[in-house]
Amino acid sequence: MTLTDLLEKKCRPVETALTTAGIDELLALIKGWAMVDGKVTKAFDFHDYYETLAFINAIAYVIHAEDHHPELVVTYNRCIVKFDTHSVNHGKGGISENDFICAAKVDAIFQQSFT
Repeated sequence: MTLTDLLEKKCRPVETALTTAGIDELLALIKGWAMVDGKVTKAFDFHDYYETLAFINAIAYVIHAEDHHPELVVTYNRCIVKFDTHSVNHGKGGISENDFICAAKVDAIFQQSFT
């Protein structure tokens, strides 16, 4: 799989979490993201609060369209985005391909509009 493949995919209902090898393979495609406390996580830095909120609004459409919502930690000039999939492992949660699809799309928005 490539980054382009991730960007072209759509989230779908899944029941099984990725294996550690699967996570490592996909994590290698999305630069700057890391596994932190069981979530695919990345911090995005901005000039000020207005730009931080603009980023959140920019990613809201994609997040809604994919129906895959991250945890967001918002401060004055930073937004930490954390993806995981609650529905996998019989509702116990874990990481699925959906997390990487959305992470790639969030990165694309950041690169296009905020760099």
